Amino acid sequence: MHGSNDLFLDCLRPDATSRVETLSCFPSIQETISLRIPSSSRPRHPRPLSIPTALTKTTPMDFDDFELDGLGELKKPTLASADAALDFLNERWYSLISRRGRTMDLIGDYAGSELFLIDGNSLLQEILDDDLLALARKSEVSFQILHAIHALEQVLENFQRRDATFEIAFWEDTRHLVLSTGGDIFQYASRLLARTMLMKHLATTNISLHVFGGVEDPKWHEYLRIKRPMFIMLNDGSTVASSAEVTLLQRSAMFTFISQGVAIAILHGAIFRDSKISTLVMEQRQDKDAAHRFAPDFWGCVKSAARSLKRKEDELIVKALGAKSKTPSRYVRTSGASDGLHAALIATAYIYKVNHAGDLPRTAELLYAFIAHCFILPGLSVEERAQPMQPAIPDLEHLIREVFLPHIFLALRTQIETCLVDIDGRVFTSLLVCLLKNPHSSLEEIIGADFKAQVDDVWCKFDLPSVDFSFFATQYIVPSEPSPPASSRTSVPKALGILPFSNPTFDDILGSVDIDVEDTHYVAPGSRFGFNERFVDKEHWHSHRHLLPRHLSGESEPMDAWQRMKQLRRDQNFKKQLQWHAKTLTGAFGVILEPIVITPGQSSKDTGVPPNRQSHTRKQPKKEHISSAEKIRRANLEKKQADADKANLTWWTRELTSLTNMTTTQKITRVEALQRNERRAGTESWLAVMLRLYDLNLQFLLWLEHPDAIHSEKVRDTFTTSIVSRVKSICELGGLWPSAMSQLRSILTALGFSRYTPSLVEESPNQSAVDRKFGFVFARLDEFMRITEHPVVWQLRVFGEYMDRSMDSQSDSRVSFKPDAWQRKVLDCLDANESVLVVAPTSAGKTFISYYAMEKVLRGSDRDILVYIAPTKALVTQIAAEVYGRFSKNFTSGRSCWAIHTRDYRINSSTNCQILITVPEILATMLLSPALARVWTPYIKWIILDEIHTIGQSGGGEESGGQASAGAVWEQILLLAPCPIIGLSATIGHPERFNAWLESVQQQHGYKHTFIHHPHRYSHLRKFTYLMQDDLDPTAFPGLEKYTESSNIKFLHPVSLLSAGIRNLPPDFSLEARDCLSLYYALHALRSELSIDISDLKPSRFFKKGDLLRQKDILAYEAQLKEVLTRLIKESDPREVSSPVQKVVQTLQDVEVSRRDAIHISEPGSFFNNLLYLLSDLHAKGDLPALLFQFDRQGCEAMLKHLLHNLESSERTWRETSPVWATKIRKWKIWQNGERERERQAEKAAKRHKKADEEEGRIDATTTWEETFEPNDPSPQFSFVGRSAYTKADLEESLGEIARAGIPQWALDGLRRGIAVHHSGMNKAYRSLVESLYRLGFVRVIICTGTLALGINAPTRTSVFCGDSPFLTALMYRQCGGRAGRRGFDLLGRIVFYGLAMDRVQRLVLSRLPSLGGSFPMTSTLVLRLFNLLEGSNNSPFAAAAIRNMLQLPHISFTSDIGRDQLLHHTRFSIDYLRRSGLLDANGHPIDLFGIAAHLYYTEPSNLALVALLRHGVIHRICNQTSMINAQRDFMLIMCHLFGRRDVPSVYSSSKNVKELIRKSPSMVILPPLPAKARTVLQAHNAEILRIFSGYALNYASQDVDETTVHTLPVSGRHIPKSNASRASEVNTVFYSFLQRGAVRTAVRSPFVANSGHDDTFTGIPELTKTAKRGLHLNDHAIPSLHRIVPPSSESASPLNAYLLDYFIHGQKQALTTVNGIRGGDLWYLLQDFTLTLKAVRSTLEKLLLGDAAREDEDEEDTDPAEMVGDVATEGEVSGRAVGSTGKKGAGNGRTEEVTVTPVVDRPKAISRKPQPGTGGPQIPPRPPGVSDANWRVFLVVHTVTEEFEAKFRTMWA
Repeated sequence: MHGSNDLFLDCLRPDATSRVETLSCFPSIQETISLRIPSSSRPRHPRPLSIPTALTKTTPMDFDDFELDGLGELKKPTLASADAALDFLNERWYSLISRRGRTMDLIGDYAGSELFLIDGNSLLQEILDDDLLALARKSEVSFQILHAIHALEQVLENFQRRDATFEIAFWEDTRHLVLSTGGDIFQYASRLLARTMLMKHLATTNISLHVFGGVEDPKWHEYLRIKRPMFIMLNDGSTVASSAEVTLLQRSAMFTFISQGVAIAILHGAIFRDSKISTLVMEQRQDKDAAHRFAPDFWGCVKSAARSLKRKEDELIVKALGAKSKTPSRYVRTSGASDGLHAALIATAYIYKVNHAGDLPRTAELLYAFIAHCFILPGLSVEERAQPMQPAIPDLEHLIREVFLPHIFLALRTQIETCLVDIDGRVFTSLLVCLLKNPHSSLEEIIGADFKAQVDDVWCKFDLPSVDFSFFATQYIVPSEPSPPASSRTSVPKALGILPFSNPTFDDILGSVDIDVEDTHYVAPGSRFGFNERFVDKEHWHSHRHLLPRHLSGESEPMDAWQRMKQLRRDQNFKKQLQWHAKTLTGAFGVILEPIVITPGQSSKDTGVPPNRQSHTRKQPKKEHISSAEKIRRANLEKKQADADKANLTWWTRELTSLTNMTTTQKITRVEALQRNERRAGTESWLAVMLRLYDLNLQFLLWLEHPDAIHSEKVRDTFTTSIVSRVKSICELGGLWPSAMSQLRSILTALGFSRYTPSLVEESPNQSAVDRKFGFVFARLDEFMRITEHPVVWQLRVFGEYMDRSMDSQSDSRVSFKPDAWQRKVLDCLDANESVLVVAPTSAGKTFISYYAMEKVLRGSDRDILVYIAPTKALVTQIAAEVYGRFSKNFTSGRSCWAIHTRDYRINSSTNCQILITVPEILATMLLSPALARVWTPYIKWIILDEIHTIGQSGGGEESGGQASAGAVWEQILLLAPCPIIGLSATIGHPERFNAWLESVQQQHGYKHTFIHHPHRYSHLRKFTYLMQDDLDPTAFPGLEKYTESSNIKFLHPVSLLSAGIRNLPPDFSLEARDCLSLYYALHALRSELSIDISDLKPSRFFKKGDLLRQKDILAYEAQLKEVLTRLIKESDPREVSSPVQKVVQTLQDVEVSRRDAIHISEPGSFFNNLLYLLSDLHAKGDLPALLFQFDRQGCEAMLKHLLHNLESSERTWRETSPVWATKIRKWKIWQNGERERERQAEKAAKRHKKADEEEGRIDATTTWEETFEPNDPSPQFSFVGRSAYTKADLEESLGEIARAGIPQWALDGLRRGIAVHHSGMNKAYRSLVESLYRLGFVRVIICTGTLALGINAPTRTSVFCGDSPFLTALMYRQCGGRAGRRGFDLLGRIVFYGLAMDRVQRLVLSRLPSLGGSFPMTSTLVLRLFNLLEGSNNSPFAAAAIRNMLQLPHISFTSDIGRDQLLHHTRFSIDYLRRSGLLDANGHPIDLFGIAAHLYYTEPSNLALVALLRHGVIHRICNQTSMINAQRDFMLIMCHLFGRRDVPSVYSSSKNVKELIRKSPSMVILPPLPAKARTVLQAHNAEILRIFSGYALNYASQDVDETTVHTLPVSGRHIPKSNASRASEVNTVFYSFLQRGAVRTAVRSPFVANSGHDDTFTGIPELTKTAKRGLHLNDHAIPSLHRIVPPSSESASPLNAYLLDYFIHGQKQALTTVNGIRGGDLWYLLQDFTLTLKAVRSTLEKLLLGDAAREDEDEEDTDPAEMVGDVATEGEVSGRAVGSTGKKGAGNGRTEEVTVTPVVDRPKAISRKPQPGTGGPQIPPRPPGVSDANWRVFLVVHTVTEEFEAKFRTMWA
């Protein structure tokens, strides 16, 4: 199992006395710890850990440094109790691994469609511990199993709705997690019976259920071997606070699981949000000896805890049933449901009588009533079973709880296996109360004659004592009034009415929503700022730069001369870099880009562009009329061609003469160079054919010269493949003449391919009747050259990568290549202005789509706009460079052809260009900008969404900035898009559902939509694994020249990976031609054992004769073979060694690979030591360039450092001992000593010649190796630098240009050896240089994270996966692997698995892509922003249409069940919430605090919580304290509670652990509580949210919910009708009437939850959304609930990490990583996000203060939509300065670089932030006039906090 959280703990040895050392390592090379081993094999003394000395600090599993300097000395503990053992386990293991865990989306970012297990005991613990469930409560008699079943199915539905692939497993050893063993008898018996009943119910669903004895159960080991679950989702025992024994058993089981190679994920607290399941994931490497890491006394404590719990359990059972209890198996019948219930009750009654005869006199009536209620329950509806808790009768309640029900439950549990008996504690107690209240009524009158007869039948079986309920009623007096419902335990006000609201656009849309409106004039609460003024959105939130230019009501300030000069220098430098970057890029087919020049002001009609075509049918051409002028022109053209032919002939004759004295190898090199000469070797020239024929002849000569030419099969394969591929290329080129055709026929005949002569030679195009002489003699054709097998078999075996791969390709004048059928369909859609979603693998040929659309826009007009959306900033930069290289359109009006706009920087004007390249967040902001709604947005003609599958991924990645709403932004763009969209992706799992939703969106917008799915790659991916050697010494590396290729890289046949025993082949499971052949041979060898006839699959029979095989033919053959394979998998168990599938696997599997353990991973030292030899093998095989993917930044850097160290050490050793090097140095020194003499000779030579340039030419021509030799440069044999036009001097010049960027020296040294690192932590200029050098072939090895996985133009031959990672998912594997074998560069791509267990390799290759996830985009903040868009744009047509289209969709999101009607209700109540929050007025106008809410939209609900605190004056009170320091800290404390929240694992946050952590650290680790006043305000605000949205639920539920779904369980589908009484006699009974009168009525809450007595009063939004009836589809993440910020009680709050507050106080990065536990790879993003949050708050407050002081001066000038739009300020422009404009910033981390950005000048009225000399710390800006003292103090506190935090942030990275 893979993992990234390995712990090497020296302290695990029992004799350890030193401080804990936490050592990080790769997921694939981990040493870790495991729990139990059989006692028979457990050694008496644990074996000490063996850790390589060189790696005791950091090993290649997880490179984030987590050294716990604050833990101090951990003495050897004395383990004498469960508490001591638990503390020991927590300190030595669990606190550390939980700290290293990662919070991940289990489905989208981790497991995908992989199988995982849910621990049944943990699952049932979650259900039974629910406060809402009335079961086993201490305060009442209740057993609401129906509610428990519903809650269980609801949790399981949460997993199923997200396409999770899971099974459920119970381990009996950990059952105490559910049972509360050691508690009172009633709780234990209730939970035991409930566990049994729920397990029985689970068995009735379609979810696989497994029960194991314990973690060492052989059945579990067998299951683990066969099914290989990816992880187990469970609880860690932290919620069982009262029992250290239970927690110890649970965590020791977790220890065992993780040591068995199975990761663990925490179930408790998992967040189900939209399509995501987020929780903490912990991983370690499998370690069978892990139990030895702990001392024997620890395991003794574990055993003692298990024995103690078993003893307690036995005591409870004995107490309930007696020491000699009996079970009447002879009474159990299973003939039917009714009979089974009857028999179970008979058996239960018998057990009770036998074991509790002494209690019968006082409990007979209870037993009678209990049996009666069991018979009555099947006839009751869910609503009738929703009974309140009955009045307490102390004596009776004690008898029931302590005596009767425990006995009954334990007795009944033995019968549950036979029949699922239904029990309802509330109905049972209601029956008792009814009997007590009606002592004079007969049983027939109370329960009905039929039910009485059934009970009497059971009663008479054992001659039980008669019952007398009249006497029974005299013993127990019933109180007059029932107890209040359980839900009234918290007093919650009733839902508010809806406030009046009117807006023309929304009134029309929301007209169908029927809601009662309050007849009142509501005024939002005021505040110190004097709010409730309308918001005017003119400026960007990071600065006061206006969104529009001056003539469109914006303002600007001209630059002075110095600023203009500085800007000019930046522009020139950037343009130079961009030009060079563009030159390194190539088109989709490897052709160097040539810019297309487009003249402004011309349409496509004027430029001669081929018109758009709907079809390719052509009219019959008319007879051509040739004019005299045309005849003359043609004659001249013919003469020119004749002259060119003559010149070519002369040139060719001269070249043949020069080739005469060369060796064959030299001739081949020379001809290869000649073929690159487009002028001579152009495709339309006969010379092109001649050169290829000569090259073909050289291949024969080389073959004849080979020493093994005659006898070696391998040599024949090599040359026949080379020759046939050249013949094929020549014939396809065409222009052949008779002698050439004759020679080609002879060649094909001699090689044994005469059957292909007609299709190749005779059908060659453009044949010439005029013969030509070759000028050379063809080599002889010998008999040994003929192949010895059938030509079809030969092609399958060796020719697969050379086969024609086109898919119905045809010429098309719209593009410069022959597009396949699917590509032509895309072109047709674009020409028809249709929306299109294209899903095609990497290398299939999607690249041209974007540029075709761009060219259409550029040619169409000068105003139309195309927006290209890329998911990462690296891809943005590349696309911009490619656009720059492809298109040239020079405007004279200041408009630009293209622009970049990202979160960090902007190049050119984003609103004054035709092609905008940006990231999703920026476009979403621009589409919602009122200032652009009339003058920019309507001109967008296309939006291209590249890598559109990232819509389903969580935020928090390297490029997302940690925003959890990243996916929702993509959906917002699709919903708001005013034009057709082009969606592109290579990896969408099950795209049909997403496409159906996208089509509905586009149709709503008025555009036709087409889905185009092309499943086939252009080039195949061949998989290999690298078998590491443990005895390598990388410092003794001999150099690349002397290196002999090893056999460590082993081929993996795709079918050989089926040894895992999968049941279904993944959709993208593919076979090469040679794979198909070897699979056929394997099947043929087993034909006698197969039930399938495979005779038709014989290659010579299957393929038609006469044509060379094409890829289309192979795909058909592959499909037939896969069908056979699928049938074999289904007909037998593929896991059985004797099955046909396993026999085929054994045949195709590499012998050495098969000998390796499937879970084997080499040691960490071997990982680094083998790395150099891996690259050398790839070099020797010709498989470089390569991308090495390692998903840990520090891991990437460590790999490069080790490679450099090994290369330099080997080079140093070689130079010290090599006579060749010594001779070279001696010669160079001699040459150096003669430098002055050479200078004198050069001067004399210059005087002899008249032309200086000629002498220089002669001098250059005689340049020697000594002139360029530098002894300090890397030697070529110790460098991976490739052959390239890019030279060492060019590199040094490029490095000089980025010298000020603070690039680490090791990174620069790596570039000099052709190796680079690429991750988002590296400087941007360095990354761009690396990408360019890789494309140029200078750098041939890049070690990278996922930054190069998404669309980056980095054509590679090989993708290497180095080590494992939780981020290496099915999706990431395909993205990264797809980089290899790019179209136009390689015929074949290669994937190498390095440092991964074969088990993990099989998972990756055979995994299925997960379904695309999504988000619910309609948040309250989005509603607010829509109003701002509408009102700020003066009801622009775009704004009105966007809102109307969005709210009228059938579904707002493709993963949401919320339909149109409910969306309208949700929107209307969101409006009500915004009104009550003071963010909207009654007409939909945004109020001033809108700025904070909208600008921090991605933080909802934290943004709205901050608004509430500002409105209610809490921020004012905090900031106006006497002490400025206290004010700053309190303000920071509030901000830390609202933004950047990170939970601390419970075990890590224990008081003991925290005390040790902070003892030697400046960090406080745990965030202090929220200030009381702030908490009070937020709790009141949260209560108002609850009232509003519970009103929404009540209103919608009363109108639109389908009642049929309300009474159906979500997983099992069991339906319970609303009225289930089958006989009138049952309805007319006293008890039925009693139930009807007392039933709890609900409209919103599910009747299944009402079974525990709950009405429609809710304690919070989570309870509302969790317990609402089916059909309401409430989403607690779409409601701005603050329950996570202010939980109902302090006990329920998870401790928060104080890392932001700690950093503000001490500014120490090291403390945050080592003590606060923040990963180094995450730290920069977290601090940057918080910095931007502070700036957003400051900027908004500043605007409010300026508005307060000088509102009368605002410019309200109307805008003219016809005028040109100006710039939009970049998000990187802060404090009047462009990010990274100058200076050395972000040294070593590259967060700010030099970019071309127009400097931002604060508007005159902005508060100045310029530093004032002579003062220290944050500068105090001058106070504007008219601002109150209180308001000014608020701004000063926010300003100083922002400045101080940013100063520390910048200093840390400088």
